[in-house]
Amino acid sequence: MSEATPDRVDQEQEATPREQRRDYSMFDADLSGAVLNFTLLGRLLRWIYPYRRHFFVSTILVLLASTLAVLQPVIISIVVIDFALRGVRSEGSIEFGMVDLTTWIQSVTGWPVLVAASALYAVVQLGWAVAIHYHRMTLITSVINGLRDLRRDLFTHIETRPSSFFDRVAVGRVMTRITNDVEALYELLRGFGSLIGEFVPFFVALIIMITVSVKLTGLLALALPVMAIATYYFRRATRVLFRQVRQSVSALNQNMQENLAGLQVVQLSQREDFNHDRYMTINVRNRELETKSMKLSTLYGAFTDTMASAALATIVWFGGGEVIQNEISLGGMILFTRFIDMLFHPIVILGEQLNILFRAMASGERIFQALDWDEKIHEPAKSVELPTRLEGEVEFRHLDFRYDYDVPILQDVSFTIGAGEKLAIVGPTGSGKSTLIKLLGRFYDFDDNSVFLDGIDLNHIHSHDLRRRIGVVLQDFHIFSGTIYDNIALGNDSIDKERAIEAAKTVNAHGFIDRLPNGYDTQLAERGQNLSQGQRQLLAFARVLAADPEILILDEATASIDTETELLIQDALRKLTAGRTSILIAHRLQTIQEADRVLVLDEGKVAELGTHDELIDKGGLYATLHSLQFQETSDD
Repeated sequence: MSEATPDRVDQEQEATPREQRRDYSMFDADLSGAVLNFTLLGRLLRWIYPYRRHFFVSTILVLLASTLAVLQPVIISIVVIDFALRGVRSEGSIEFGMVDLTTWIQSVTGWPVLVAASALYAVVQLGWAVAIHYHRMTLITSVINGLRDLRRDLFTHIETRPSSFFDRVAVGRVMTRITNDVEALYELLRGFGSLIGEFVPFFVALIIMITVSVKLTGLLALALPVMAIATYYFRRATRVLFRQVRQSVSALNQNMQENLAGLQVVQLSQREDFNHDRYMTINVRNRELETKSMKLSTLYGAFTDTMASAALATIVWFGGGEVIQNEISLGGMILFTRFIDMLFHPIVILGEQLNILFRAMASGERIFQALDWDEKIHEPAKSVELPTRLEGEVEFRHLDFRYDYDVPILQDVSFTIGAGEKLAIVGPTGSGKSTLIKLLGRFYDFDDNSVFLDGIDLNHIHSHDLRRRIGVVLQDFHIFSGTIYDNIALGNDSIDKERAIEAAKTVNAHGFIDRLPNGYDTQLAERGQNLSQGQRQLLAFARVLAADPEILILDEATASIDTETELLIQDALRKLTAGRTSILIAHRLQTIQEADRVLVLDEGKVAELGTHDELIDKGGLYATLHSLQFQETSDD
């Protein structure tokens, strides 16, 4: 891209030097997410903030559910076993008033104490189930809504990036940020709620156990550092391994997509066996990594089960002696056994959540990296308001342009297209023909005072206003999922079905559309695969005509159409270009000869400009290109 002219420097804040420093390779980097980034987490919570009430209610509910989860073993151990069955009530033990509550239920209902205790347990269990259910629902609601907004904002941001961005960044990388990386954040935020639900019982149970028996609590606490260390090293090993597994799965998917997308080439070149061997090589690598991951997980699971069993045996062994010596009650010892899982399970969950956290940090970096990418087409601070109808005069004045800073594409290009004129642009491949129309649509930035529309500098017109006045039919145009009518109207409310049908009739597309099963309501397959190439191009013509632009651009629009369809299109072109300024980039003689003038580009410069007959008589580059094509046509 060329340097900005002085009158545009303030507006763009010296954009060109900044863009020279852009590092697009970061979109291909495999971020580790090894650092806990609180700034990133803070930014993420901005999308959750509008749904903070749901998040707050979810937190309250999980605290309630955690408390009820602690009360359940207390009721079984202290109330049922000690109080109801053994008639013992230890002074000073923390039982949260469950014994008094059982006694009150017994006095009100007249039930036996065991029935009263069972009823209390049922109520607590039901309360826990209701609280944990609504905790999950409110948590998921707030998280899903917040990430929906994040995905919407990310999509909107990416959709407004300029063509220069997608020239250098693979679409698959961008899609991963909008889909997989946002999903990783969902797992992270949902996991935070689970951690709260795990660690509240952990600390409450620890306090109760210390109150019941300091000695048994100390014995059980000896296993906690061992569990923590084992969990740390396991997660450290699996973090690297899981990343390798994800990479191998990505390689499998990429290889599969590549083969399926080019299946006809694969079969024509008989590469099935070769491609199978390549796929199996990647598949074997994936199997080895998955197997290693499974072995580690199995080993860790066996270790935690062993530690839990050893802790249980310790409590039964030493606790049994404490019971015999009446130092603790039988219910107190059983309470210890019920709390073992409450002490060990949070450590295991924390290890799993750390893995999710590290993955989410990497995903968050990628997401905010994309959101912070400020590359865009520079719009005027105060855009010119265009008239209701343009005359359509286009002028290129000493235009210089380059995609890369050391590779010039267009050099000192100057010419004018009169209002309503039909100009054909020809030239060898790579001469800059398609670049010209991209600049006319302002898909790339260029210098001020280089391109004018009805005497107005294009850089003083907002790109949205400009593009509504320009209709483009590309050689490789896009068909969207939806009906025939949807693909003509493209969401423009001003194009009703009658207008779409009229446009289709004008470009000779109505005939094949009317023969489809549901006419204009026929659903199109992916990329319009249920239409022929010619039919898709006729549909593209109808799409442009329905929008009624003042400037019409056809980029190789008849390059791959059969002779019969070309006759239909040539007839449509005469109607379509009538009264419009038209730029035709084409190789076919019929299209070129019907143009008012022909512009010849060569190595980014204007080589020749004149009528077809004038350039033939001149005997220059156009005459050479014409003779070569005429020879090819004769040979056909």
